[in-house]
Formats: sequence, structure tokens, C-alpha cells
Amino acid sequence: MLKGIVKHWFNTYSLEGVKAIVHKNRKRIVGLGGLAMFAVIFAACGGPTPAGNSAGGVDPNETAAKVNGKTITMEEVDRAVKQQALGQESRLSPLELAGARLQILQSLVEREVMFQKAEKENLVPSDEEVTGEVNKRKTASGLSVEEFDKRMKEAGFDEKSFRDNIKRELAIQKLVDKITARIETPKDKEITDFFNSNAEMFVKKRGVRLAAIVVDPSDSGQGDVTKNANEAQQRIQEILNKVSQPASDFAALAREYSEDGSKLQGGDLGYISEDSLKQNFGEQIASAFMAPTFTVGRVTNAIPLNGKAYIFKLQERIEKDETLTLESPEVRPQIQQMLVDNRKQLLAASYQAIAMNEAKIENFLAKKVVDNPNELSGARPAGASTPANANAAPSNANTASNSNANSAANSNLDKPAANAPASNAAANKPPAQAPANK
Repeated sequence: MLKGIVKHWFNTYSLEGVKAIVHKNRKRIVGLGGLAMFAVIFAACGGPTPAGNSAGGVDPNETAAKVNGKTITMEEVDRAVKQQALGQESRLSPLELAGARLQILQSLVEREVMFQKAEKENLVPSDEEVTGEVNKRKTASGLSVEEFDKRMKEAGFDEKSFRDNIKRELAIQKLVDKITARIETPKDKEITDFFNSNAEMFVKKRGVRLAAIVVDPSDSGQGDVTKNANEAQQRIQEILNKVSQPASDFAALAREYSEDGSKLQGGDLGYISEDSLKQNFGEQIASAFMAPTFTVGRVTNAIPLNGKAYIFKLQERIEKDETLTLESPEVRPQIQQMLVDNRKQLLAASYQAIAMNEAKIENFLAKKVVDNPNELSGARPAGASTPANANAAPSNANTASNSNANSAANSNLDKPAANAPASNAAANKPPAQAPANK
């Protein structure tokens, strides 16, 4: 419920362990130090840009900006652009690419400003701390050493630059922790006043909590392993065989197999109200998930939609709307945490704003755009369509395909997943990204 406030900065990338609002601000402040690492680990972005050849014909060694004399190169900018574009940067028009570069550069400037502040506060982590964090994240990725190194290189990193990003992230996190350490716990009256003025936030709607493992047969550059229909079918069968095992761990399998951003949360899509189920999945599929006969814990067969296959698990069902009170176990802690995090977020953002004002920033990339605005074409390269937005919400334009997916899913509502126990049933019609009432 309240977790919905903790949404992304760039929704493609999320920092491990980010659970509170202050971490949303950290993602803004820490910036690409964390983004780069998690893009490497979990979302390989297509083939690497050839050495010495940055996207858009720009010299990678060219200076994009300087922060108090410290240079940020175009190589750094385009590495991050590539990560945000999920390997589709070659499909951007010069105008779109320039806009992406300027946005990324601003983030890199902010990160450099905060890192320099961390240096002045003697908060830069030791080599041992960096090594420990590197090993921790390699282990958490679930990848072999070879696969991890491959992903790292695909994202344009070597071991040295990878470690540098971790060092910067840890340093800035330490700085933010120090800045926000003086935030006090809210008093009971403040918690009560907040609850009384925001009662609508504490209504738990009838609905379900779902998790999913997604298989994408297209090579869309979003960490995909499967590249065609045959590979996808083999992978689906392998997943279904594993989820059918009595001791299987759906969340672990999602982290290992899913080709979707939700893999970072073990496939968890969060709580989805019945109304949202109907709107995004269709009436019949929503009814199936809400029916008492569809037991909690059941896993669906692979359901095709928009060229992908979704295997769902019903994690929880809320049978009726529940109005929470201040005496509900989770309410006071949620309000307290939210108020603390909001204050930390505001304090950290204000600190960064002051730091940015004090810094000497020279943005050469922006100056180039100002000097040559008419040289930026809006035409995409031949054969390139509008870049796919992996996190776009479904629209009415998908009604026909969604209807077909509903029909296909409904025909299998009582059909167990292949090689799975009879308790597993097929159902669903997922949107590109299921809405979550977190």
C-alpha cells in the first residue's frame, strides 16, 4: 500500500535492498553508480559498443562535462545511455539521443558532486569494503563467473570501472546516511494526525497478490536468454518442470529464469485490486483468480501475451475490502517509516541542491546543443520503429490481442501446467507491467 510511494527513478534499474522512500532519493542522488551495476548483473543490454566508437559518432574520450575540474567523458555518458535504452540506442534519432545524453549527463554530474562531498567527509570505502560488496553482488546475481563477466563487458565495463562504480555508490550512501542520521522518530500525535487526514490510504482493497516468471522469445535486449520460439519453448518446459517439484521455490526460479524486471523481486508483481485485474487482465481472468476454487499457491501454465509467455503464481487473495485502523498491526510502523523516510528524502535532496549550487559545473554537451540546435535530426535510422518501452502500461490499442489472450487463458483455466501437479492451473492475461498496489 504505502510502498507504492517508493517508485523508481529510472524504472528499468533498481538498487538492491531499496525498500524505503529515502532510497528513492538515494537512487536519484547515488545515480548511475548503482544503476550501472544492476544493469550489468540483471539486464544485459545487447552487444557492447565497439571500443573507441561511442554511439552517434561521438569520440568516447570527448569531455561531456567538468565538475570542479573533474572530467566526465562521453564514454561514461553513452555507457549509461545504452543501459537505459536496453541496447536499443541505435534506434534513436539524433534528437532523441541528444535528449537522452543530456538527461544521463545531469545524473552523472549530480553523482560526481555528491561523491566529491563524500571524499571531503572521508567517507570513501576501503578497497576491502569494495571487494566485499563486489563479491556480494556477484553472488546475489546467481550468475556464473563467466556469465557475470560477459554481462559486465556487454554493458561496457571492465573490472576496474565496475569497482569504481561500486566505490562511488557506497561512498554516496554513506554520505546520505550521515546527512539524514539526525532525523528523529515521529511522535504519536503526528502519526495519529497523519492517519486521520489520510484515512483513504488505509483501505486494503479486495484483490490478489501475484508473482510471475516471464519468457520472451524475442531478442529485445532486456536480459533475454531466449532468442527465438524454439529456445523459449524449451525454457518454458524447463521452468514448468521445476515449478512442479514439491519443494520448488517460485521466487528463486523467477530470479533465475524470468526475462522481466520483476525478477529482481523474485517475480513479485505486488497487490492488484480486483478492479485492476479486470481492467488489465479481463473479466474472466480476474474472476478466475478471485474464485475460491483457485487456491493460493497455484501456478498457471504458460500464458502467451504480446509475444511473451507468463507463468503466474497466486500468492495471496484478499476476499473483501478491509478498512485498517491505527490498531492494525502494520499501520503505525508504516506511517512512522513513511514520515521518517519523507524527511530523509527532503533533507538529502536539499543537501544535494546546495552542493550543486556550490560546485563549478561546466556542461560542454549542453553547450554543443545550444550552439548547433538545427543539426539534430528527428528521423530514426532506416528500419527503426519507436523504441519499445518495457515498462509501458497497456493501452486500448492492445484490446484485440488481450481479448485473444483471455480466450486462450480461459480455455485452460482448469488445465494443469505441463508436467505439473493437478493443482496447477492456467490463467491470466498480464499487461506489459502489472499494476501493483504496493
